[in-house]
Parts: sequence; structure tokens; C-alpha cells
Amino acid sequence: MWLATALFSLRVVGQAVQRWFPLPSLPPFSAWQGSATPYPLLFAIQIAIVAVMAHVSHRAWTGSTWSRRAMQWAKWAGAVYMIAAVARIAIGLFVDDAPAWFRAWISGVFHVVLAGFVLALARYQFVRGTGPGGAAR
Repeated sequence: MWLATALFSLRVVGQAVQRWFPLPSLPPFSAWQGSATPYPLLFAIQIAIVAVMAHVSHRAWTGSTWSRRAMQWAKWAGAVYMIAAVARIAIGLFVDDAPAWFRAWISGVFHVVLAGFVLALARYQFVRGTGPGGAAR
């Protein structure tokens, strides 16, 4: 979960750098933008996502467990999110006239990272809550 948090944080920083202090070694700002959301709003949302990811990762690291119902919800939400994220990338790769949103590979890949975070969290919580010494509530 910490790895996914770090990867997503790098994406946020990379896009911000290209917005305010462009570097020729990074893809242009437009390559990072996968939606029509105004960048200031998107940046605020991304910072909030990083904060939630860090908070959840910290709580998992310190031994916090979820209820079985929450674990099931996270598992299914993560699976649906992963399928949608991979489908988005596949459409962008294999449909020649796909809209730009499907061809925005940087944001597409990081949706896979976010979905992976949710799935890893669900799996970790399940193992921690039901493994030896753990009891799912």
C-alpha cells in the first residue's frame, strides 16, 4: 500500500512540475491530464487522495482492522475499478478512433495503481483480520 501511495504521489508531483516548472525530461503536461477537470481542482483532489492513501496505509501499518463487510466492499470495489481501468487502457490501445480520455496512458496507468491499492488494502485487511491471532469483526 505504501508503494502505491509513493507511485501515485510521484504522478501528482510529476504533473505539478510539468504544469509550473516544465522539464524536457518528463512528458508534457497534456500527457498527464486524462480528463477535462480543471487542473487546480484535479490537483486538490489528487492531494486529498494521497492524504487518504497515506492515512489508510498508516492505520494498516499500525494494526487497524476493518469489519468483514468493509473488507468485502473494498474487494469488490477494487475489482470493479481494476477491470474498468484495464478496459480503459485496452480501448485506448486497440480502438483507433477512441476518444482522447482512453488514450491518456499516464492517467490510465495510475488508475490501475489506485485500483491495486484498494485491492491490496482489502487483501491485507482480510489476512490480518482472519489470519492466526486475528478475528474479523
